[in-house]
Order: sequence, then C-alpha cells, then structure tokens
Amino acid sequence: MIVRTVGGTALGDFRDRVRRPAYAVTLLAAVGLGYLAVPDAGNRLVIMYIGEHRGEYGSAYVGTVTALASALWLTLGGFYVVRGAVERDAATGVGRLVAATPLRTPAYLAGKFLANAMVLGSMVGVLAVTAAVMQVARGEDRWVDPVALLVPFAVLALPAVALTAAAALASETIPVLRGGVGNIAWFFVWLVGALGGLSERVPLDVVGTRHVVGDMRAAMIEQGRWEDGYTFSLGLTEVAEPLRTFPWDGFAVTPGFAAGRAALVLAAVAAALLPAVWFARFDPARGRHGKPAGPGPAAAREPEPEPTFVHRGLPATAPVPGRTFGRLLAGELALVLRDAGKWWWLVAAGLAAAALAVPSDAVSAVVLPLAWVWPVLLWSRLGTRPGTAGVEGLLGAYPSPLRRLLAEWTAGFAITVLTGLAPLARMVLDADAAGASAWLAGALLVPSAALALGTVSRTPRVFQAVYPPLWYAAFNGLAPLDFMGAVPGGPHPAIVAALAVLFLAAATVAAPARRLAA
Repeated sequence: MIVRTVGGTALGDFRDRVRRPAYAVTLLAAVGLGYLAVPDAGNRLVIMYIGEHRGEYGSAYVGTVTALASALWLTLGGFYVVRGAVERDAATGVGRLVAATPLRTPAYLAGKFLANAMVLGSMVGVLAVTAAVMQVARGEDRWVDPVALLVPFAVLALPAVALTAAAALASETIPVLRGGVGNIAWFFVWLVGALGGLSERVPLDVVGTRHVVGDMRAAMIEQGRWEDGYTFSLGLTEVAEPLRTFPWDGFAVTPGFAAGRAALVLAAVAAALLPAVWFARFDPARGRHGKPAGPGPAAAREPEPEPTFVHRGLPATAPVPGRTFGRLLAGELALVLRDAGKWWWLVAAGLAAAALAVPSDAVSAVVLPLAWVWPVLLWSRLGTRPGTAGVEGLLGAYPSPLRRLLAEWTAGFAITVLTGLAPLARMVLDADAAGASAWLAGALLVPSAALALGTVSRTPRVFQAVYPPLWYAAFNGLAPLDFMGAVPGGPHPAIVAALAVLFLAAATVAAPARRLAA
C-alpha cells in the first residue's frame, strides 16, 4: 500500500513536471551537451581531455565522457529544475489537501524525491541515447556496445543526480534555505562536491571523476603515452591543438568503487527522508504557537477576511501625464530594497570601505566582483514580482506598462550603482578609464539581464541559477565571460553594453505578452 502511494505520488508529480517549459529547455541543453562532449577530431573545443589526449570514440569512452559531462551539468542545472515541488504544493493549495489526508510525511517526501530523481534520470536517459548517436556520427568506431556505453551512466551519472534530487528536496524544508539563499548556496556546494572531486584533497568525489582519471592514467602509462605534468580537465575548454587519441576500453567497476556509488545513493535516500523529523507536512497543528510549520505558511494559514474597499469617488484633480515616474521609481526601489536588512547594508558598507583601502590592482579584480555578487537576490526579483504576488491581472490595467518596466529597471540599476560606487570612485581617482568604461557596461548589463530573465521566466530562480556561474567564471579569470572588467582581455565594453540593450529589449517585448496573458 505504501509503495503504491509513493509511486502514485511520484508518477503524478513527474507527469506534471515534464509538461513544464523548464524541463524542455533543460532537455535541449542536455542534448547540446551530448553533442559537445563528442566533438569532431579537428575541433579545439572539448569537454574532457587528459594531457594532450582523449580516448578513441568507442562506446566505453563516449559513454564515459558523456556520463561525466551529464553528471556535471545535471548536478548544477538539474537542481534548479526539480527544486520547488514542495513550494508549489504550498502555493497552489495542494498542501492543505495533503495535510488533510492520512499520507505520512516520509511517504510524501519519498514521493517527491522519487519524482525529482525520475525527472533527472529521464535527462540522463536522453543523454545516453545522444551518446550512441554521436558515436556513430563521428565514425571512429561505429559498433555500439550497449553495456560499455550504459555502465558509465549507471555508476557515474545516476548516483550523482540522485544526490541532487535529495538536496533539492531537503533544501525546501529548511527555513533558511527555502528561498533564493538555497539557490545561491547550491552553486558553491556544487563547486566543492562536483568540481572539488578533481582534487585529491577533497574526500568526497560525487561524480566519480578521480576513479576514471586514475584508470585513464594507468592505460596511458601502460601504452607509454603518459608524461609528467599532464593534467586532466572536465568542462568546456579550448585547447591549442586538436587532441591526440589513445585506445581505452573503459574504467573498471571494482567492488570498492561500486560500493562507494551505492553508498552515495543510500545517502541520497537518507537525506531525502531526514526532513521528516522537522517537516510538518503543511499541518498547522505541528507549528509553534498555532502557526503553520513548513514551507508556504500561506498554504496552511486560516483564510483571512477579504479586505473592504471604500469607493471615495474620482480624485479631485486628474493625474498629470509624465509626473508619476518619480513616485513609480521610488516605489520600485522600495520593493527592491525591501529584503535588504541591516546585515545586508553592513556587508555592502564593508565592501565599499575595502574598495577605498585595497591596492589599485585589487579593485577591479577582487572588490568589484564581490560587490556585484552581494545583491544577487535583490536583482533576481526584477521582473518576477507581478507573477509571484499574483497581481499580473491588476497591473494589466496599468496605462503605461513600459514606463513601469523602465522604473523597475532603473531601480535595479540604482542598486548596481550603489554597490559598485566605491570601486568606481577608486577607478576615477586612479585615472583608470578602461576600468570605468567596463564598470559602466557591467552596471548596465546586470539589471538588464535580471529583468529580462525574470520577465520571461516569471521566477527569480533562473537568474539565481545563471548569474553565480557567470560571476564565478569572471572572478576566476575566464576573460570571454568577464562582463565587469575583472581581468584583462575581456569583451569590449561596447559589446557588453550592446548585450544589455538586447536584454532590455527582450524584457520590453516579453512584458506586453505577459500582460495579455494575464
């Protein structure tokens, strides 16, 4: 009976999620990743290499590189796709129905975890099919060995996405992680768990990379191809010359390695069920002082009386066109800053003081990036408030939606200027014209991108998922993605400003469409 209940809950939730646009977008991105993982022989953009080599495109190597890439991508992007199931139940009123049923909390959590795992697992399956197609298309070895191709997905990708499914569910039940903080925090957890596994100093290898690298290194040593100083890379990288190939029959699934991967799955199950200790399953009786405990307090709160509106007639004077933008901007700025508490302002002030104290070469490279990651949660709400607050229909009657959109963008731009003002002052004092122009372009791009992504997706989660990796890449010296002038050789400020204009144009096109849909 319990198994049937959990299975029914998971299947219904899975069907609901695969109909959402985010699933289709992530699926297309996964197919694109499968294509990039197996580039043609002369391509210098690669996903994985060891030294100056890659394995020959047989089933073992193609399956392994695609499984590693899929595990790396789905543990990051997949988290944001599956996160929000509990919050959605609370917001739609399903939580009230769940609280009124005899469904136990562990069974509810198990169903949600299984649905998360099914969504991510279906993406792994699509990547496995893509790997087989790419092996045949590249033509180095057209014989597809199903076992050699699928074993890497089973032992590398599936345990990693199971842990991701559990983390997404557990984060929704912890009060401090329910909102945007959990989305931002996961990026840094992912860095340690997924990318940190490349280092011997990190004890947990979520993806299983170290075992694969060790096996490849042993094969290259046996073939006399290994040289001191060779490194391993996993992730989209441009190499100086096309990679040389070596024959490789795949990694050995030793008992110890298999046990470690099974332990990872068991840890995922435990992490998914552990919140049953504190999660109230939308039951207000388990809350403190009669308040609801668990996500979505509005879902379990007793309905409040409808507000009474008093009609006081027409205003004494007709509104004067063109004189309301200041008040509109003030209101939007107040909404943006509503979630900036005392500690937010203290940290922002500390970063401003640091910009005035550090050496000149550290202003653009260190302080400005730190200053422009601090407001990420405030930016992420640009363009999303009408949907999350349920007032899209009301705002649809606003006579000038583009003016309101411009006011919202200006409020986001003001936050960008405010947090980056001290670094800009140092650049001006140091006569750093290049840094100041890069600063201006970045200040235009960030709120424009946030507004566009928020307007199109109607959720802050998209910007919260996209911005931290982009910021991290720029902060760590990846010049092509440096939108704020942190490192030399980045895009010209004019290109960054043009991107800002394109994002703002996308927001202005999407906003009327949302207005009509509302």
